[in-house]
Amino acid sequence: MSRYIRNERDAFVRQAVEGLEAAHPDLVRVHDDPLFVTRRTPARGKVALVSGGGSGHEPLHTGLVGTGMLDAAVPGAVFTSPTALQVREAARTVDTGAGVVLLVKNYTGDVLNFRIAAELLGDRNDVHMVVVDDDLATASGDEGGPGRRGTAAVLAVEKVCGAAAEAGAPAVRVRDLGREVVSRSATLGLALEACTNPMTGMRSFELKQDEIEFGVGIHGERGTGIRAAGTAAELAEALVRPLVEHLGLVRGDEVLAIVNGFGATHPLELGVALREVRRSLAGDGVAVARALAGSYVTSLDMRGFSVTLTALTAELAELWDAPVRTPALTW
Repeated sequence: MSRYIRNERDAFVRQAVEGLEAAHPDLVRVHDDPLFVTRRTPARGKVALVSGGGSGHEPLHTGLVGTGMLDAAVPGAVFTSPTALQVREAARTVDTGAGVVLLVKNYTGDVLNFRIAAELLGDRNDVHMVVVDDDLATASGDEGGPGRRGTAAVLAVEKVCGAAAEAGAPAVRVRDLGREVVSRSATLGLALEACTNPMTGMRSFELKQDEIEFGVGIHGERGTGIRAAGTAAELAEALVRPLVEHLGLVRGDEVLAIVNGFGATHPLELGVALREVRRSLAGDGVAVARALAGSYVTSLDMRGFSVTLTALTAELAELWDAPVRTPALTW
């Protein structure tokens, strides 16, 4: 008996994106063999943005295809990288001749396959890559290591790059803006309950009622350690303090704050969490100039949340505010 609403395991992702298309036929189109999702109405004359990764993080990335964000999203199997051929075909389909920017979370398989796809696209100067590595829980400092994981800051990267591309910015500028967002962002998350593995039906780790896992990853990875559960204010403070220190935020700075649910966290809880994030930052004189609370970068049915802070400039705030219309994000 599966704990998920699904048919055959091998059809899980494919049938899910078919459902996405059925719900938003005016916004997205599903391409089969290889599987990827594009805008229903192709954009013309602009830089093409392509992202993707393992499924289980929805609405990332397929739910962020549309005007002002992605041109294509490439879903792999649950917690499994898409293939290089998937990425190549998606990029070829949406390439208008103005260049392609690949937006990639920093996981070994994702980075490898997106790089191979870039090579398969040919020896061209207009294919660029932005690697998102915002997760402080995996900051080791080891040279040659995989580096920090990519988590919810990818949402800010896709929004800013999407707005710039929509406005006609060249590929190099879109790439540089993405890298700037990465450099100005940091994320930490925690879990009250782990996610359930769809293959085994087992949770990826177990916690007692009075425990949380601090520094979790979005694939059900354990974090930096178990801590005592606390109030929303205490949990928010524990996440915010390291982010403020890492980003070097000082009184008068403005940030974008993303409070992201991991899949089984209720909107009431996320609202309280955002309130406490604002209160914590206000104590440092740091203003939350833009905020978003919701489940955007999930980990199947994990119960918990992450906080992403992006130190804003006037330009980044303007690009964040630009119009967007996708299945998951619209204003």
